[in-house]
Amino acid sequence: MAQDEFEVISKYFRRSTEDPGVLLGIGDDAAVVNSTSPIAITTDTLVSGVHFPSGISGDVVGHRLLAANLSDLAAMGAKPRWCTLAMTLEEIDEQWLSGFSSGFFNLAEKYDVSVIGGDLTRGPLTVTAQLFGICEEDYVLTRSGGKVGDEIYVTGSLGDSAAGLSIIDDLDVSDEKLFLKNRFLRPVPRVEEGVALRGMASAAIDISDGLLADLGHICNASGCGAVIDLEKIPLSKELCSLYPVEEAHTFALSGGEDFELCFTAPPSKRSAIKEAFKNLDTNAYLVGKLDGQQGLICRREGIPFEPISKGYLHFT
Repeated sequence: MAQDEFEVISKYFRRSTEDPGVLLGIGDDAAVVNSTSPIAITTDTLVSGVHFPSGISGDVVGHRLLAANLSDLAAMGAKPRWCTLAMTLEEIDEQWLSGFSSGFFNLAEKYDVSVIGGDLTRGPLTVTAQLFGICEEDYVLTRSGGKVGDEIYVTGSLGDSAAGLSIIDDLDVSDEKLFLKNRFLRPVPRVEEGVALRGMASAAIDISDGLLADLGHICNASGCGAVIDLEKIPLSKELCSLYPVEEAHTFALSGGEDFELCFTAPPSKRSAIKEAFKNLDTNAYLVGKLDGQQGLICRREGIPFEPISKGYLHFT
């Protein structure tokens, strides 16, 4: 029997919450929340055939949608709290919806995110999440706080997601290829890392369009240039085992969707950053420095070179 939108919402997306900040959740014309702290708000949309391959399972899409939003909040040093969800579906596919709900809520529960509302309509498959996070007033991370002389860091390893997407249809099930595919399919947002950087990082951004493009946004917002050293960029052993070093570096510089963090900090914070990351799931790697020159310079063993690509642009 056909289900209407309210039955779908009730079956797959209405969940109880113990969050005292939710005064009114799903079921009314708008949600009502209560906060005495600054709120960071972000939105991401995933379109079938553009941001994920058509026909991919719902649990992957649900995970990736929320992970992308969580990554944005991580770059602001915000702690996730609430989410609204809008879905455009071609049809009511019970199996796909069940998977989407599972992938989305498994990640939401890990980071204590309460879904408080949204919308459901019919059309080409598109999913949008709006996420709200709590900031500390004096420690909001932005792209514009970088200063000449600040050091540039990245978390994790870069290039894995783009490499995974390039082999997504490869039937080879080797450990290395499965690792890279999962880095695309199920990215890990660096939420704890973003919160840990409060008071230490001067600027931050999540790496969604590639290191060069996203570091470029920090440079533009901060009025600085940058120099990064290729040999310092962290690469996974899986990426290096499957690709020549130059191709691996291309993935790392311009591939995008790693959802790692790129941040800057004064040299005086180096020891504090090292200490803060001791108990976290990933490391922070120093890869360069902000300077007073225009533009972003890449160096290989001290010699400037021109990368093949500068990163992802949405309308090119």
